Amino acid sequence: MSGRGLTATSGRDLFGQPRRVSRGAALTLVFAGVLVTGAATGSFPEPDATARRSVAGPAPTATGHEDVQKAAAEAMADGKSPMEAAERAVSRSGDRWGAVYSEGQYQEFQEALDGRYTGVGLWARRERDGRIEVTRVQPGSPAAAAGIRKGDRLRSVDGSKVDGQPVTEVVSLLRGDADDAAAGTPVTLGLQRGTRAWTETLHRASLSTDSVTVRRLPGGVTVIRIAAFTKGSGAAVRAAVRQAPADDGIVLDLRGNSGGLVTEAVDTASAFLDGGLVATYDVKGAQRSLHAAPGGDTARPLVTLVDGGTMSAAEMLTGALQDRGRAVVIGSRTFGKGSIQMPTTLPDGSVAELTVGHYRTPSGHAVDGRGITPDLDGGPQALTRAETVLTGLGDAS
Repeated sequence: MSGRGLTATSGRDLFGQPRRVSRGAALTLVFAGVLVTGAATGSFPEPDATARRSVAGPAPTATGHEDVQKAAAEAMADGKSPMEAAERAVSRSGDRWGAVYSEGQYQEFQEALDGRYTGVGLWARRERDGRIEVTRVQPGSPAAAAGIRKGDRLRSVDGSKVDGQPVTEVVSLLRGDADDAAAGTPVTLGLQRGTRAWTETLHRASLSTDSVTVRRLPGGVTVIRIAAFTKGSGAAVRAAVRQAPADDGIVLDLRGNSGGLVTEAVDTASAFLDGGLVATYDVKGAQRSLHAAPGGDTARPLVTLVDGGTMSAAEMLTGALQDRGRAVVIGSRTFGKGSIQMPTTLPDGSVAELTVGHYRTPSGHAVDGRGITPDLDGGPQALTRAETVLTGLGDAS
C-alpha cells in the first residue's frame, strides 16, 4: 500500500519507532498495519498534552536533547543543515532508537495517526520468485478507479523495475519523496495480468485507512483485527464488541500490529475491562499510570493473538489483558518495544526524538527488550487454536 508514516506532536499520544535507515525508506518502515511492513510508533499522554513516543533503547538525560538542539543551532548559524547536524548528534548520543525527521515526514506521521495517508491505494507483497503482487486494492482509491485488481503483478514504478525489491522500497516509490509527494502528483505503474502488460499513470490522493476489520467465523466466533491504533480504533472495537452476537467468543488479532495512539489502545482495553490499571510508565523518573474506563464487557470469552510483529501500544494492550486475567494470549513472543521518546523541534522545523522513560504492564512486567510471552504457542494454526480455546472458555463459563 502506498502511504505515509506516523508522528508525535502536541496533543498526540503514540509509540515510537526505530531510527530511520534512510530518508527514502524511512516512512515505509513505520507503520506495519497502515503501510505494509515496519516498526512501531506511539507515546504516552502527559498532563501538558505533550506527546511522548515509545521506543527501545537506553534513556538519555535532558542533556541529550540539549546537545542535539545545540548542534542544530550551531549548524543553522554556520549556514549548514540543522537536521544533518542533529542526526549526527543523535547518533553520538548512544540512543539506539533516537531519530530525526524532516518537517514533511513528521506531518506525514500525523496524517497516518488520524487514519489518513497520501497514496494510490495499493497493498502488495513479494512472492518467493521476487515478483511483486498486488494483494489488495482500496475501494474508491486511484488504483481501484484504474481497474487494478488483487493478483495483478506490479512490474515497475515510474520506470524503476521492482522485481526482487523489498516491499518497503516499492512502497517508498509508490509514495514518492516524503517532502514532495502530495495529493494530485502522478506516478506511473507498470502492470501485468496474465499475458497482458500495460502501464497506468495514477494521481496520488488523500485516502483513509481501515485499521479495524471484523469478521464472523462459523461456530460463533467474532474476529476483530486491529492493524494499528489510529484515531477512532478504540471506538470501532467497542462497537464491534457490542454488535457481536451475545454468545460469540472474541478473537482480538494483534499480529503485526506495530502500535499507534496510546489513547486508542487504552480505549480498546476499556472494551474488555471494567476500569482499572492498563499500564504504568515513567518519564524522567516521574511515575504515572493509564486506566481503562469502566463498563467494558468482562464476561465474553476472549483470546488475543500476537506475534513478533506485535509492538508498542499493542504490547501494552496485550499485557493489560493478560496480567488482569481477561484474555488467553496465543502466538509467539512479542517484539519488546516499551520505552518512551520525547520530541524536540529544531530551528528548521525538523524534529529530533530521544528516549526518556519506560512503561510496565499492570503486574510490573517490563516490556522493553523482553516482549510479552504468550500463554500458549500459536504457529500457523493460531486462529484454529484460538477457536478451540474459546470453546473451552465458553463451556467453563
